[in-house]
Amino acid sequence: MQLCDVFQHLGEDGFAQLIRGISMGRLRTYQLFDTLKARAHLVKLNTEHLRHAAPRLWARIQEGDEEFAKDLAQAVLVSHLDMIAQILNSLEIPNDNGFFDKDLDAKKHLTAGWAERVYEKFHGAFPEPLLLFYLNHLAWELKAAEQLFTPVTEHAAEPRP
Repeated sequence: MQLCDVFQHLGEDGFAQLIRGISMGRLRTYQLFDTLKARAHLVKLNTEHLRHAAPRLWARIQEGDEEFAKDLAQAVLVSHLDMIAQILNSLEIPNDNGFFDKDLDAKKHLTAGWAERVYEKFHGAFPEPLLLFYLNHLAWELKAAEQLFTPVTEHAAEPRP
């Protein structure tokens, strides 16, 4: 599974929603502002320019630009550390406000059905594309899944390939 697959799994509308949720303040705080500006090929980076660039950014994700996907994922994640900390705490993964030590064997906390349990617990508390993105990103980061997580609901549409 590639990180571009995680973004593509959300569809273009879900991707655009992630883009709208990126915080310029958080990008500056975590020194990701200039990196994202350069990777996104934007002369000026603000929420309006980023939102207008979403179709071009989506095209790059569709083309499989993994380096861009990694930088974009960081921008999305630092913008939602509150959600990440809550999810990691619910999984009992030791973390410092959403960050966990890369040497930590966090995979042992991801017992069978972890994504379904987290989805059920936090569905409705956070935007669906964001929650699905993080669940799949965590699985990608920890190499804890072969396939992308898609929640099973009574009203679920056909799962995306």
